[in-house]
Parts: sequence; structure tokens; C-alpha cells
Amino acid sequence: MRSVLFLCHRLPWPPSKGDKIRSYHVLRWLAERYHVYLGTFVDDPTDWQYLAPVESLCAEVCIRPLGPWHSCWRALVSLMRGEALTVGVYHDRVMRSWVERLLAEHKLDLVLCYSSGVAPFVMRHAQLRRIMDFVDVDSDKWRQYAQNHGGLTRMIYRREARRLAEFERAIAEQFEASVFVSEAEASFFRQQVPTLADKVHGIPNGVDTEYWDPHRTYPDPYQPGERAIVFVGAMDYRANVHATQWFAREVWPRISTRRQDARFYIVGSKPTAAVRALGQLAGITVTGRVEDVRPWLAHAYAVVAPLRIARGIQNKVLEAMAMEKVLLATPEAWEGIEDFEGRQGCISDMPEVLATEALRWLDAPQAMRVPAARAKVLSRYDWVRNLHIYENVLCDASRDTASVRAVSADGMEACS
Repeated sequence: MRSVLFLCHRLPWPPSKGDKIRSYHVLRWLAERYHVYLGTFVDDPTDWQYLAPVESLCAEVCIRPLGPWHSCWRALVSLMRGEALTVGVYHDRVMRSWVERLLAEHKLDLVLCYSSGVAPFVMRHAQLRRIMDFVDVDSDKWRQYAQNHGGLTRMIYRREARRLAEFERAIAEQFEASVFVSEAEASFFRQQVPTLADKVHGIPNGVDTEYWDPHRTYPDPYQPGERAIVFVGAMDYRANVHATQWFAREVWPRISTRRQDARFYIVGSKPTAAVRALGQLAGITVTGRVEDVRPWLAHAYAVVAPLRIARGIQNKVLEAMAMEKVLLATPEAWEGIEDFEGRQGCISDMPEVLATEALRWLDAPQAMRVPAARAKVLSRYDWVRNLHIYENVLCDASRDTASVRAVSADGMEACS
């Protein structure tokens, strides 16, 4: 069996947030085909309980703690060195020593880096066959953050966007292939590195449609008589915080004044103080972590994805589609997802449009289903299909762009 070193910026278990959903499925896929040597970090103390299932899939692991103080200190050191802060956060001597020992003792067929921050561990090993899954163009996300801040924060974010973009280009030049979470994201990156376009691939995420099944019976979490609009996501993620603040202040008042029975639910773990404060506004409930978000989706009249800072593809949107929900999304939230006939809801960043469309569905006799949304997920965003494409890129990173795109369209070429 072939061997792979999988370097991942965050423990790929459990699939509880966007980047971990992808890394979780990639790890499981790799474990069926390779001896996996996993180097990763734990930035959430609750994740330490999941080491056993991760270790059971791997030939060897190196798992390092990454607390907030470590991150801040390392980022500060990188700032003084002139590096991207993202790169500095993952400076870890123990991890570097483990990687060097592993490379000295084993003949590896492949190195897969997941997120640019872990690339420095293998940057000097040009003899290795290295593939980078950037997931998103993170440098542009920092640029978006800068646009939404002022003063010193804006200066730091703009610097990070610039430095990280330089590092992303360096990785793309040295690695055999660069992978992104959607064709739209890959196309965006190709514009930054046109001479390397043939080494850049878009491979979408999938959805576990057996889990996200609207035809199951779910308990109704809402109060009798309520007509709920829901946002679901990790509520310590700054893009989600920004999105819910904007919706609560710019869109929700236009809805709540028209329908007294409407209520906006913000469902997700670790709500920040800014998010919790939204729960003080009329008609808004902040739940915090819930055991299962599917009932909250299943019984909502509409799902909102009002992201204004975003890159890549939004798993929350795909999951809502799999649950056959009416979706109210901004263009940023919809980016990377193919449109389809029969879609219900709207795609707009105009508060009055989102409010009008929300009221349209709140006025319906009962919560409506959108079967065409699930059909689109089943046909395009299936994990087995998309991981076949992933495997093809891993097996032949030098494949020309036309071939890879042909495989992407079919999705089922075998790779030995």
C-alpha cells in the first residue's frame, strides 16, 4: 500500500465546521487507500476526545496543541519577521522534528497539505511529490476583512492579505498541484497565477445526503405559532458573526414589523458576545450549541445565508439544499454553487429584497419544500463522486488541465 503524509492545520474530526467537514472526508478516503501519517493541531480543547478514531485510521500521528496564546505569540513573531501571520501560527518545533524524522525513516509516495499554514514543514523538500489543498483563497478573505474594518486592524489585515497572497503563489509554484473547494475558487486563483493554471483544480465538497434527509421525522424545536427563519453556523467564526449582525440590523426589522409571529433563530456553537447581544433584539433568539441542527432546518420557513465575507463554497448552503429548504442567500454565500432550475428563495445583498422574499415564504400556509435543491446536491455534490476526482489529482498531479476538467465533469475515472 502507498504512503501519504497528511499535514492538516486542524484535527480532521469531527466534521463539525466547514474546513473540518472536508478534511474529515479526505482523511477517511485516504485511509482506505494509503498508509496515512497524520500531522495536525488541536485548537479546540473539546477535540482532544476524538483522538482515538483519528489514530485508528493512521499508521502514525503527531497531534500538537494550538492554544490562543501560542497562536498570538507565534503570529507576533511572524509579524516581526515579515512573514504572513497565518504561517507563523503553525511554527512548531515538535511537529517539524516529527516530519523530518518521518521523511528520513520512510519512503513516502505523496504529501498532502491541507491549508497553507502547514506548507512550511515540507517547503524545503523539493524531491517530494507535494499537493496543496488550499480549500479557499484565504488571502482574499483577509482582504475582505480589511474592507470591513478601520484603523490599525485594517492595516494588519491588509498586510496579511498581501503577505499570504505572496506565500500562496510560492506554494503553487513549488507544489505539483493546488486544489480548491470549487471551480469558481480555482478560477479566481488561476487569475492570480496564470502561468500555473494547469496545476490548479477545483474539487467541490460533498454532502452526506443520508444524514441530511428531509424525509425523516424531526421534533419541532420552535414555539407553537412561530414562523421561523434560521441561520446555522459556528458562531465564533467572524464571517458568521458579521453576517448575523448585518441581517439582524438591516433585514430583520423589515420582516418583524410586518409579521409579529416571525422569529429569527441563530443556531450554532460558541456565540461571541456580539452574537449573544443580538438575542436582546425583538424577535431574535440565539440558541448556542444544539445537539442536532437538522430539526431547526426542517421546521424553518426559510434558511438564511447572509454572508458578506466569504470565499470558496458554503457547506451550510449545501446542507440546507439537501434538506429541501427555501434559501435566502447573498451572492457571496452562493459563490461556487451551481444554479439550477426550480431554486426557491433569492440571491441578493439588498436588505429590502431579502426581506420581501422572506415575507413571501412566511406568508405561506406551511413551510415549503424545494425538491429541486436536493436533486442538485445529489447530482453534483456527492462525496463519493467528488473524492474520485480528488484521488485522480493525487494520483497524477501533472495531468493537463483539460484532462482533469474532463474527469471533473464525469467524476468517476478510476486511478490506480
